[in-house]
Amino acid sequence: MWMLGPVGFTAPLILMALAALPVLWLILRAVPPAPILRRFPGVALLLGLRDKDAQTARTPLWLLLLRAGAIAAAIIGFAGPVLNPEPPKGATDLPLLIVVDGGWADARDWPRRVDQALRLAEGASRAGRVLALIRLTDTPEAPVFQAAATQGARLAGLQPQPWGPRDLAGWAEVLPETGFETWWLSDGLDHPGRADLTAALQARGPLSIWESPRTVFALAPAGFADGKVQIRAERLPAGAQTEIEVSARGLDPAGIERELARASLTFATGQSGAETALDLPPELRNRLSRFEIVGQASAGAVSLTDDSLRRAKVALIGGGAQAEGLQLLSPTHYLRQALAPVADLINGGLQDVVQAKPDVIVLADVARLTQAESDALVKWVEGGGLLLRFAGPKLAASDIARAEADPLLPVRLREGGRSLGGAMSWGDPKLLAPFPESSPFFGLPIPPEVTVTAQVLAQPDPDLAERSIAALADGTPLVTRKPLGQGQVVLFHVTANAEWSSLPLSGLFVQMLERLAVSTRPAAPEAADLAGMTFTAERLLDAFGRIRPPGGLPGVRGEDLADGALGPDLPPGLYADGDRRVALNVIGPDTRLAAARWPDGVPVEGAERPRERPLGGGFLAAALLALMADVIAALWISGRLSGGLLARLSVLLVLALPVAQVRAQETLPGDDFALAATGEVRLAHVLTGDGRVDDLAAAGLRGLGLRLYERTTIEPADAMAVDIERDELAFFPFLYWPVTADQPLPSVAAYQKLNQYLRSGGMILFDTRDAGMGGGTSPEARRLQLIASALDIPPIEPISADHVLTRTFYLIQDFPGRQNGPIWVEAPPADAEEVEGMPFRNLNDGVTPVVVGGNDWAAAWAVDEDGIPLLPVGRGSAGERQREIAYRFGVNLIMHVLTGNYKSDQVHVPALLERLGQ
Repeated sequence: MWMLGPVGFTAPLILMALAALPVLWLILRAVPPAPILRRFPGVALLLGLRDKDAQTARTPLWLLLLRAGAIAAAIIGFAGPVLNPEPPKGATDLPLLIVVDGGWADARDWPRRVDQALRLAEGASRAGRVLALIRLTDTPEAPVFQAAATQGARLAGLQPQPWGPRDLAGWAEVLPETGFETWWLSDGLDHPGRADLTAALQARGPLSIWESPRTVFALAPAGFADGKVQIRAERLPAGAQTEIEVSARGLDPAGIERELARASLTFATGQSGAETALDLPPELRNRLSRFEIVGQASAGAVSLTDDSLRRAKVALIGGGAQAEGLQLLSPTHYLRQALAPVADLINGGLQDVVQAKPDVIVLADVARLTQAESDALVKWVEGGGLLLRFAGPKLAASDIARAEADPLLPVRLREGGRSLGGAMSWGDPKLLAPFPESSPFFGLPIPPEVTVTAQVLAQPDPDLAERSIAALADGTPLVTRKPLGQGQVVLFHVTANAEWSSLPLSGLFVQMLERLAVSTRPAAPEAADLAGMTFTAERLLDAFGRIRPPGGLPGVRGEDLADGALGPDLPPGLYADGDRRVALNVIGPDTRLAAARWPDGVPVEGAERPRERPLGGGFLAAALLALMADVIAALWISGRLSGGLLARLSVLLVLALPVAQVRAQETLPGDDFALAATGEVRLAHVLTGDGRVDDLAAAGLRGLGLRLYERTTIEPADAMAVDIERDELAFFPFLYWPVTADQPLPSVAAYQKLNQYLRSGGMILFDTRDAGMGGGTSPEARRLQLIASALDIPPIEPISADHVLTRTFYLIQDFPGRQNGPIWVEAPPADAEEVEGMPFRNLNDGVTPVVVGGNDWAAAWAVDEDGIPLLPVGRGSAGERQREIAYRFGVNLIMHVLTGNYKSDQVHVPALLERLGQ
């Protein structure tokens, strides 16, 4: 391609014809030969007369310029001018290696990356070069160079992985020693070993980088601190001030997943991180299943939640006064007040609560246990439970843990207790000492009014200092702790009520319980906490942040899960072992995004370059118009341009000009609309405000109408566009509603019309065009949820194999469009039963008022005015087969709308035959 500034020419040799323009100039200006002079005496009678119609001796200059311009425009148009042409990809004769990071960060603009790779493959194919492709999220293997056409098929089906590149240094070791050219489609993030791989690729030949300029957003796992859910997000690059929204999703009381809360995060100018806190009631916090950045389709923008945000089950066991008048003296009163808002409390005997498998068991001044109770409690703690004990008069007077260490106490206790601030005491009430860094309470402010007047004392054993996590100002241990198996035992050396200290009266008491994970479990479990456990996957994330089933993924060791090394054997998701659940997210609590840095001299190309625009058609059109103007001008100069001829030429000129398409959103006014809608059977689509989507919907219904005309007795007229705010809906038996992310919500009056339409027998096909793979997380799916929230829609469920839509005209089991995903229809009544000898249930004549899916049916049905499909579906014959099934689904759908569940009436055939036999 030859470049002239920002314009390139695909056939530059044709431009040499411009050199002939001066020759053309001379030809056009040539004067005919002078006539032979003959003297005729009678001419003398004409002397003095003037001819009113003078003939020019030369072609006028303006006409010469018009003709020369027309020829020049035609020459330039045939030369194939292109504005902002893309630079040639892979101009050398070396083999071409395409390197794709292929991780979660690529998902934000994956189609553009595939298009770029396909362009590279096409260029290599035209040049006869061999091609190899590697995805850095895979296990390093030596690249295999093959014909570019072979690798192109693999590129079209390539998908990103929900983790990042793992072993870039390993890839550097398996590269072949022979030379090759490399194009690296980078996600823009710095991964370990990137410098080694870059150097290895540069040593083999030319290296070029392609990076997307779009910002990468990532969401860290949500934490719980200070009674609020802490949310942190990262972005790269750090540019201007930006605000994003984070959606907190979970199950509502009806068991339906929906958005439960939303928070806004603001990235300051030049800052790569942003944080916020979400204040949620414990009941709502316990329902959360995940957080996601709104509008970002990547696994890094989704954070699954586990036990770290859920209410713990706490068993309270204590003695003492239980009468109403002595409630404040009850050993468990203050504990109930502190834990009731944040935990589920369990009552009962010790043997019973152990069987309930609580997260925490609290013993308030319980001194003696039976051997069976002690054994059961030890086994429960060793299995990962937290035993929280409080001292009291009974524990101080008992003789347990005097000579030998009790497994259910963290330290040995001295006989009796210590009294402070009384007539027989050792001194004044004691204050609390600052918490040491090794304590889980480190950083909590200590109110000066918190004092201790009595306590049980610990024996001065060698490990006492190690097990002490809180102490009084004189160094006496106040709270001690020791591990026991996978669990731990914690002892407060004061009572759980205000009898021995004012600690239960302060907010510090609640904070200390939270730090001990009495109300929430630790957010990031360590390998020791999960050792010996085997987890199975419950839900997994794909690279686009969509929930997918675990499939046949085997069990995962607890140590591997705590290590968090993502890969094919350990994808991000939610893992469970019994009632313990651990979320493995793409972004860890301490993850910070870093930008990739490339060596000097390595060309880096981004997607922000101006789009390539061919100009040949415009030049050829200008040449055609100039030549038509030349014809009119030549006739005018010669005096042969009459009024009638000028009118005919004007009509031809208007017909030759491009005719502006009538947009699909132009609807007929008033009575004309009603007459057009009711004169014949018409399918209709709802206007979205997006011209491209509306045009495609009209083309899709055109294609479906043609198939109905060819294959059934239904002969629909041209489809119509419907404005739900203005037009009457009752004229149409069927509405196709493509959903866009920014589609405005209907007004109150429009909702009334829609609900009346659904109640009176109309059907709406909602199409989010996202293949239904987002689990309700795509922008279109979220918009549909908002739109449908005020519609009178019955309960829906995924379509069953015996639904009448599978057999109204064709026998089908899949319902694809341009994509293939699940669809939802009205759930059958609870009393719908299968009839003996029939393959379906007795559903009478009910027609589902809504069908919900995301398969982009209009794109598969769409044809132009000549009946030729507008958009490709899949690849090759398999794609055309999918288009045919899409047509069959459309035929079944319209037959279902117009005839009801007539197929289900076959359940009455045995009874009718029996009567006829009688």
